[in-house]
Amino acid sequence: MDFETIRTATLDFVRDHHAWAPVVTGIIAFCESLAVLSLFVPATVILLGIGALLGAGGIPFLPVMIGAAVGAILGDWVSYEFGRYYKEGAKRIWPLTRYPEMVASGEVFCHRWGAWAIFIGRFIGPARAVVPLVAGVFAVGRIPFQLANVSSGFVWAFVWLAPGAGLFGFLKG
Repeated sequence: MDFETIRTATLDFVRDHHAWAPVVTGIIAFCESLAVLSLFVPATVILLGIGALLGAGGIPFLPVMIGAAVGAILGDWVSYEFGRYYKEGAKRIWPLTRYPEMVASGEVFCHRWGAWAIFIGRFIGPARAVVPLVAGVFAVGRIPFQLANVSSGFVWAFVWLAPGAGLFGFLKG
């Protein structure tokens, strides 16, 4: 199954089953935020498409945004805990072994920004896939990690869904 088929099937499902939109969006956001899995799931285009479905009406924005935020937060948390558990060994597990330059960039990013790397990294495509994992490897404290994780999760969900939902125009007045 290719990315276009996944995207189309997911958006058709959300269009036909509005009540499931928060759950589906949460699962997509989880996949987008889970270390490495984000490389294999076309989450960005699906989230933008779901935002457009919100803008078309019939699906309330807030529950879907919360679903996306919770999914993203959980994905980063699992990645972080994986990194804390496996430490340096996490970098020697497939498929990270296929992307050593991405892992190295994540390390530099984490060293430079600390817990802020979690917040900033959520908005940078390739970094999003490894920064929480690397933060766990380097044992960034759980409280600073979670503060950055939770706050960025909600901001990220709003930023990805709001344009399609037409909320930026609504906020302007």
